Amino acid sequence: MIRHGSAARLFSAVAIPALVAFGLGLPAASTAATAQSLTTLPNVADLADKLLPAVVEISVESKVAGGPQVDVPQLPDDSPFKDFFDDFFKKRQGEGGGERTVNSMGSGFIIDSSGVVVTNNHVVEGAESIEIRMQDGTTMKAELKGRDPKTDLAVLLVKPEKPLPTVSFGDSDGLRIGEWVMAIGNPFGLGGSVSLGIVSARNRDINAGPYDDFIQTDAAINKGNSGGPLFNMTGQVVGINTAIFSPTGGSVGIGFSVPANTAKGVVDQLWKYGETRRGWLGVKVQSVTDDIAESMGLGKPHGALVADVTEGSPGKAAGIEAGDVIIAFNGKPINEMKELPRAVAETEIGKEVTLKALRKGKEIELKVAIGRLEDGEKQIAQEDAGKTPDAAPKTATLLGMTVSGMTDELRTKYAIDEKVSGVVVTEVAAEGLAADKGVAAGDVVMEAGGKPVTAAADVSDAMAAAQKAGKTAVLLLISKGGKAGETRFVALKVK
Repeated sequence: MIRHGSAARLFSAVAIPALVAFGLGLPAASTAATAQSLTTLPNVADLADKLLPAVVEISVESKVAGGPQVDVPQLPDDSPFKDFFDDFFKKRQGEGGGERTVNSMGSGFIIDSSGVVVTNNHVVEGAESIEIRMQDGTTMKAELKGRDPKTDLAVLLVKPEKPLPTVSFGDSDGLRIGEWVMAIGNPFGLGGSVSLGIVSARNRDINAGPYDDFIQTDAAINKGNSGGPLFNMTGQVVGINTAIFSPTGGSVGIGFSVPANTAKGVVDQLWKYGETRRGWLGVKVQSVTDDIAESMGLGKPHGALVADVTEGSPGKAAGIEAGDVIIAFNGKPINEMKELPRAVAETEIGKEVTLKALRKGKEIELKVAIGRLEDGEKQIAQEDAGKTPDAAPKTATLLGMTVSGMTDELRTKYAIDEKVSGVVVTEVAAEGLAADKGVAAGDVVMEAGGKPVTAAADVSDAMAAAQKAGKTAVLLLISKGGKAGETRFVALKVK
């Protein structure tokens, strides 16, 4: 009865456009064409047959710290999900305490017949053993060749007895919103599952990492699909399915895939070297907001605002300064802040590039030799703490906050890094200007109006100077929580 009722509702829904068309006096031929267009959907059966052999299920065994028992759903004996839940939850929990073995599943795809498999980093992270299963039932032990948490990608190697079926990467930059795409993977342990949808959006930033540039799709993606391919209608991999937005834990039509053009370079490096080799500039950047643009006289928000430059970095050697707004890198315009890290990361290490920046309203051009990010991260981790001069302990209340000169007591109280100098924010009005911009007690104001700050009065002087110059806001460089390298610019209105 339910199935019959559903069919009746479908029929009614399809019939409505025809009724409307006739009511408008459209010719019968037009109505027939409309009805036909409603039923014209891509037939992907042949494409799925071709691609399925190159998509694999991935089983991972790992050790985790023991903990409390997890409630397992009570399912009927004839449920198709009973074995899945029993195997991957109930039987693997252990009794708590010490280490226990857990199994998890994901998806992947073969890009080289010798046995190179691409998947997500989070699928294989912490794995004790990895096994792949192909569509024909063949299973093989896999070796982790390399992984990259920043893009959530990993490369596995297997040793097949014969050449394996493969798929290849396509051009994800050519994707259009509304274009049909197909996902193949292993949702909930149900291998060889195919789902169809469209590209819902591009260039999504979901705060998953520094190089977020996701494809959004409504093709059904669920737990277990992670690491599986997203194909275009010519059978090329245009994305790697990575994450979903879901209040229920299952697909609600909002899934995210790493673009193929992002993955290509990362996968190639992991395959060749077992690690990534990204470009490094050595600057911390932030977005140029409307108020920051106004306070700097930029006209409109654009570019990447340099909040900090790492000592000993390529950017420092090239003469980049905090307060510079980078508007072009290696001939490519930088319209939004997030474009710069990706452009730098994709640049060949050692290559000299030209960047354009705005400095105090004037355009400048700098030459910089790109370093290696991984070396820069090691350098920062090993860098010795510097020393800062003592500052007068006087306070001032302005712009919705109270600032005090740096003292040993305040440095200890707020755990302020030794290399951070300026005045300490000791109090923030709940509904004041500073609070609205996310300023909090323990932050350190390092610069005000483009000048270093050593005393509370310096902030007052910068505010007065901004008002005298007819500006509506004063630009502050703030160290968040007093942490070195955690700096950002904040524009606070002065009138």
